[in-house]
Amino acid sequence: MNFTIQNVLIPVENGYTTVDVQVVEGNITAIAPNLDVVGTPINGQNKLLLPGFVNAHTHSSEMWQRGIMSMLPLELWLAELYDFAPLDPEKVYLSALGTAVETLLSGGTSVVDHLVLIPDKELETIATAIRAYKEVGIRAFVAPLIQDESITAGIPSGETQQTHEPYFRSTGATLELIEEAVKQFHRPEEGISILVAPTGIQLCSDALFEGCSQLSEKYNLCRHSHLLETKAQEKLAQEKYGYTAVAHLKRIGYLDYRTTLAHCVHLTDADIAILTETQSTVVHNPLSNLRLGSGIAPILKYRQAGVNVTFGCDGASSNDSQDLLEAIKIGSILHNVTDLDYRHWITPRQAVEMASLGGVKGLNMADKLGSLSIGKKADLVMYDLTNLSLLPRTDPIGLLVLGRPSNVVDSVWVNGKQIVADGKVTTIDVSNLRQELFNHSQWHTQRQSQTVAQIEAHYRLVMGLRSNSDRMIDQKPSP
Repeated sequence: MNFTIQNVLIPVENGYTTVDVQVVEGNITAIAPNLDVVGTPINGQNKLLLPGFVNAHTHSSEMWQRGIMSMLPLELWLAELYDFAPLDPEKVYLSALGTAVETLLSGGTSVVDHLVLIPDKELETIATAIRAYKEVGIRAFVAPLIQDESITAGIPSGETQQTHEPYFRSTGATLELIEEAVKQFHRPEEGISILVAPTGIQLCSDALFEGCSQLSEKYNLCRHSHLLETKAQEKLAQEKYGYTAVAHLKRIGYLDYRTTLAHCVHLTDADIAILTETQSTVVHNPLSNLRLGSGIAPILKYRQAGVNVTFGCDGASSNDSQDLLEAIKIGSILHNVTDLDYRHWITPRQAVEMASLGGVKGLNMADKLGSLSIGKKADLVMYDLTNLSLLPRTDPIGLLVLGRPSNVVDSVWVNGKQIVADGKVTTIDVSNLRQELFNHSQWHTQRQSQTVAQIEAHYRLVMGLRSNSDRMIDQKPSP
């Protein structure tokens, strides 16, 4: 657990400097040139050392459907996703391993897994994902995804009358399940935290949000949710509450400094002011927002208002990757087209701070993680600056964020334990993982979702997408 990284490059205010970094019992104890070696010496020459990033929103089990999901907006995409969701704990285990490995090899030392639960195997699902994360050694924030309304309730009614099947599990039973998960698995000191994580206003009652807030207070848990990812959710909030979803979540007490909110694409200026006031964190998932046509979140406005913003990959079937460096790049430069004032644009250094310190702020860990500071935990990533994709030598962080870095992670430590060395994960057999992912899957080209077929006409109607071809299909006589 004790080591000294020697002659490594770190960023400082006016550029970079070469230092030694001492780590004792999982904590950074000294940063200065020419330190005495404590523990194992690590060669940092021609390497860049940064705090680990946070993959602040993903769904690990979506890995099984990456590359196959139809080109659909979120509400229809979700229907297809759930029609083919894996119900096998072994697949939960393998996809959590895969999510952890891909996050590590793209600069992440922490992952927030908004974990989809297998019905009637909920605690087993959570235990299985946690087993995978502990084996790899990544710091995991497991946020069991919960709802208490059926999937059709997530689509606005418009001017139609809609009835929805009751959800298979009651609100009370769901809250009891999460409390039991906290008792069994919440071990922050061991690198595993449980979050309360209702999926979003579109599929959750006020009682579920309020119950989660109470659990958060009782056990000092962080809170997570999707928020206003699509125009449909914006319409739905107006139908349900008569005002915005952000104003509603504030009214029922869900927003605070421990709350991270994925997406936040469709917010008003008043909503932004509420996020600033409550110190809530926005998790920007640019790739899934583009993939699903959800829109471009106004991240520059959030930052100017003082809202904390960080990055997530989102699930690997709405992205379809867990490459955190890619999400950081797109999430930084995408906004150069939304604001003509280039002084607001996100610089590579700002992007790195958003991905590290910004990520842990929302997880109530900023005093322990997120920067190269004496006294903080050694969640560190060292990059190889001689890698072809980081050459020729210009600005190392500029190359990392704006380039297309490939296989650039040399070493990773989490809580002072090295889990990547020479570019390879050392805690598990990645070759075996690849073989298992291959063996548990098969090549697909097309498939048909029954649920999408049932709900698509209503979705198109309420979203104003009806065309002459839709009407002709409606008028066809039944066979």
